[in-house]
Amino acid sequence: MKNWSSLQQWTPTKIAYPGSEEAIVRLVRDAREQKMAVRTIGSGHSFTALCVTEEILVSLDKYQGVIAVDKENMEVSVRSGTKLFHLSQLLHQHGLALENLGDIDVQSIAGAVSTGTHGTGTAFGNLSTQVTALRFVDGNGNVVSCSVRENPELLRAARLSLGALGIITELTLRVVPSYKLSLQVEKARLDDVLEKLEEYEGGCRNFEFYWFPNTPFVMTKELRETGEAVTRNSVFTYAREMMLENYAFLAVCELGYRFPSWNRKLSAFAASTTGSSRKVDWSHRVFSTPRLVRFNEMEYSVPMEAYRSVMEALTRWVNKYNYDVLFPLENRFVRADDNYLSPAYGRNSAYVAAHVYHKKPHQDYFRELEAIFRDHDGRPHWGKLHTLDYPALHDAYPEFDRFCSLRQLHDPRGMFLSPYLRSLFQNVRQVHP
Repeated sequence: MKNWSSLQQWTPTKIAYPGSEEAIVRLVRDAREQKMAVRTIGSGHSFTALCVTEEILVSLDKYQGVIAVDKENMEVSVRSGTKLFHLSQLLHQHGLALENLGDIDVQSIAGAVSTGTHGTGTAFGNLSTQVTALRFVDGNGNVVSCSVRENPELLRAARLSLGALGIITELTLRVVPSYKLSLQVEKARLDDVLEKLEEYEGGCRNFEFYWFPNTPFVMTKELRETGEAVTRNSVFTYAREMMLENYAFLAVCELGYRFPSWNRKLSAFAASTTGSSRKVDWSHRVFSTPRLVRFNEMEYSVPMEAYRSVMEALTRWVNKYNYDVLFPLENRFVRADDNYLSPAYGRNSAYVAAHVYHKKPHQDYFRELEAIFRDHDGRPHWGKLHTLDYPALHDAYPEFDRFCSLRQLHDPRGMFLSPYLRSLFQNVRQVHP
């Protein structure tokens, strides 16, 4: 087995593909009797070792689909293995949509929610905030339910849990009527965007930008709701998304890998290819972007009030010391929430993501940037690379102890903890006595 970037590779003793909640219950109870650990994998898009196990690996690829559509309450219940792109298609058939999405839609809904996947837009939280209820099979082999009305404390832990409470079987999501978005892409200067950030954010529904390292330039993306006709099939839009952002950028990455001294010039070249473009489509088709160039990624959330200081420190270090990385730094903005393990817990947040071409070493670059994030109360995205352990996480997350208590209650023997997760949660008894 390996994850999307091939950084994580492992061989489980067994891979199970349950097709029903009853089958998941049986699997967990059997594993409990055999004193074996269990981990669940979605689409393998986490860069950390969340799913790595030498024991039982559970895939929910055969457990997908919509269970119920409640248009009166604007909620939809889905099976946990449902892929985001499939879920969006099914919702669209009912005239519905998710209020916000990230830019990759191949993950399973449970995996995306459980790791804190997010989009951008200061009016929106991460995907887990759209969950109003869920069911999971815990380490005792019981089916547990929680919702905003019944056991909301458990919901705040379970909807962003890293799979550490159990195997999620069903999620109920808040939805909205289908809507179209216009996407406007522009080239701008970094200093101008930072100076006018409130204007950019306030002038559209969703805003993000990408800074090209060792250059003064960024690519901005502004999304607005619209009633215009769909324009997604334009030749120019296809050329930009598939050719410039994927195949051409892959060629640039390969050149940078083979000729490291060219990286600064290649970054400037990538910035020069950014131009103005616009398209209109249904929301789920605008949010998602094809990602054919493989990379490893680190992403941190920082308080909005610290964001400018973070970017000043990042750009100062990158401009002085970076000679090897040409991937843009992605900047997005997310509303505060109350999920115990959310990087945006209790604070409006800016997320900054750093990427390194998968053939290149990433450790030194990520270590230097991580130090800057941590100096500004940064919290890591759970699906992206970081070096934090229990003491650091305990300090970073105000409700870390409360989450750990609920985790211990629902998985007292640590059945759902991978070796990696054991480094995050201290004083966990081993599955094997």
